[in-house]
Amino acid sequence: MTRNDTLFDRAQRSIPAGVNSPVRAFRSVGGTPRFLVRGAGCHVWDADGTRYIDYVGSWGPAIVGHAEPTVVRAVQARAADGLSFGAPTELEVEMAETLIRRLPSLELVRLVSSGTEATMSALRVARGYTGRSKIVKFEGCYHGHGDSLLVKAGSGALTFGQPSSAGVPPAIANETVVLPYNDAEALRALFAADGGAIAAVIVEPIAGNMNLVRPVPGFLETLRELCDAHGSVLIFDEVMTGFRVHPQGVQGLTGVTPDLTTLGKVIGGGMPVGAFGGKRAIMNVVAPLGPVYQAGTLSGNPVAVAAGLATLALTEAPGFYERLAARTRAFCDGLVSAARDAGVEFCADSVGGMFGLYFSPRVPTSYAEVMQGDKERFHRFFHAMLDAGVYLAPSAYEAGFVSAAHDDDALAATLAAARVAFAAARG
Repeated sequence: MTRNDTLFDRAQRSIPAGVNSPVRAFRSVGGTPRFLVRGAGCHVWDADGTRYIDYVGSWGPAIVGHAEPTVVRAVQARAADGLSFGAPTELEVEMAETLIRRLPSLELVRLVSSGTEATMSALRVARGYTGRSKIVKFEGCYHGHGDSLLVKAGSGALTFGQPSSAGVPPAIANETVVLPYNDAEALRALFAADGGAIAAVIVEPIAGNMNLVRPVPGFLETLRELCDAHGSVLIFDEVMTGFRVHPQGVQGLTGVTPDLTTLGKVIGGGMPVGAFGGKRAIMNVVAPLGPVYQAGTLSGNPVAVAAGLATLALTEAPGFYERLAARTRAFCDGLVSAARDAGVEFCADSVGGMFGLYFSPRVPTSYAEVMQGDKERFHRFFHAMLDAGVYLAPSAYEAGFVSAAHDDDALAATLAAARVAFAAARG
């Protein structure tokens, strides 16, 4: 029995399914989760001492690689002066100023401790600002585990074939309207019928929790147009895409400006930080300025904020995003070529430092198309890659991530492993 096996057996005696987030349990792909003990650059090591080239990157935050020295030094220096105060610090002001400088749609921003907190809070603010209750979301988009949002959600909910959650009262679920992602006509029909009741539309402007799915031309523009016409709040959930795909997130790529934005992952540099913010008129309803209550003991935690600020500073190096996008695209092109040589139906896509792998004839544009992919073939590919020392997301329904630390040698080793893995996937 390996050390990973022993730890997993032990964990299941004290933690539900042995994990603290469902997708980590490997139940979709089968086998034993890898218990990771350290990371450096683009590599991680498990409890048995096996090294992997990592394309999970803590599900996105590790954009500059694991244990990047500048980030580690910032955390060590801050921790030496105290871990938490429950009082304002200059660092949280600096983080707010940095976010506002990099995302022009933000006029005011509040820090929280997770992406889930950010999206829950943004919805409450939208409802408080508009005086309405209905929320619109899209199939396969995951916005954290808030009750209003666990209706046809992505991420781990898709992995287990349960895109909704037990424990969500019908009265709450009934206030959430779910539409197909990228279906502008369905959105127009809904607003025509009930636009006056819609407080907000929340969307992953590039989906990453049902695998990577881009918006089709005109989809985000339609969201903006309809929200403007009906007085609804447009929320971009950029927890995953914020500072991952572009210096200004998806809103910088597309030119479509939301009313509120939620952030996480990269802004914490691997530590728990989230944020929500947007137009001053909307954010003015947040307590203590207004009647919408939101609070958090560890919000703006100085050690976590120090990690995020150091990470964001590194991404401002000239050409950082161009190099990251080019490397990720080359990685995807190499995988497609390897699959073609192996005679396997496969395609891939990337935006910035995010990528999607699909055992499908074409890149999907909706939840329904994602679900048509060959999941069993992905499982065989996943395990063959894992055996070869490449750590991919243990689910066919998650985006992957390339970091600035993935050098030519790591990519070459990954593609060499992929040529063998595609043969295994073919069956």
